[in-house]
Amino acid sequence: MKLSKSKVNQALDMLAKEATVLVPMIVDGVSKFAPWGTEGKLALDIVNTLLPPKDALFPQTEKMYKYKVSAETAEVKEITDSDKQVVFGLRSCDMHSIDCMDAVFLTKGYVDNFYSRKRENLTTIAINCTKSNPTCFCDSMGVDPNNAASADMQLIDIGDAYVVEARTEKGKAVEALWQPLLEAGEGTATPISCELKLDMAGLPAKLRGMFESDIWDDGYQACIGCGTCTYICPTCYCFDINAENHGQEGVQFRCWDSCMFSEYTRMAGGHNPRPSKKERLRNRFMHKLAYFDERYNKNLCAGCGRCVVNCPVNIDITRFIEKVKEVPVNG
Repeated sequence: MKLSKSKVNQALDMLAKEATVLVPMIVDGVSKFAPWGTEGKLALDIVNTLLPPKDALFPQTEKMYKYKVSAETAEVKEITDSDKQVVFGLRSCDMHSIDCMDAVFLTKGYVDNFYSRKRENLTTIAINCTKSNPTCFCDSMGVDPNNAASADMQLIDIGDAYVVEARTEKGKAVEALWQPLLEAGEGTATPISCELKLDMAGLPAKLRGMFESDIWDDGYQACIGCGTCTYICPTCYCFDINAENHGQEGVQFRCWDSCMFSEYTRMAGGHNPRPSKKERLRNRFMHKLAYFDERYNKNLCAGCGRCVVNCPVNIDITRFIEKVKEVPVNG
């Protein structure tokens, strides 16, 4: 079955009656996943939005508990969010980022209730890439730009229409909803690959032996600690937990944090195990390319290129990877 591109707006309208639908849009000059109906321009042809869709599952600010205390009692109530959401038009790299966050928040003996509720109520509809940016390198990270394997539904761009492939029960429910709009037909897209190629073979294991390498002495000086790389990254999940009090009532919430901030690892007594930008940049690259692979058997870097494009001082993870490959094994 296929969905004509001329009927995409109708398809989104139908979904919006059932759930909050997040679509790639340009809103006030910023490309991001915004609720369908937001004033802005639909941007399904853009390779990557500036802001990834991760806040559908991991909001930038998320209320967790509300509480009330008195002289004799204390009441704590978990804040639940069970609204249905659909992310429409995400690319394979952003689907990979959801797979990574699933591993963090749902596996290894721990389930984050706030994340899991949102994940259960989320439907993902991916679209294959028909082109890549010069800074895209997802296929070097093990991601296929032509196919987001774990998405509930894959749309295959064949020019004037999308071939619809429902892969899960959620995907099949969307296909059934769209039935009045669908037409018989098949088609295949011309597979693409990224122009930027990186050799990742053996790199995670090699990096784990380079914690004290001289390689970390170069490159960090330019970093200004702004955290841009972490806030636009689809896979960064550092957060802080805080509270807002109003007399005898209050709300506990969590919000995005960044390992690139000096305060992130500062302890109560003032000691900081990552005292300079050198240690913080080392931790970021080691986490993306080695630590996460060791724990979850996948790269935490999705190869989307957002940090490469938007770092204000041009710190480039791809150049770092190339540099690591050049270092002798005993280096």
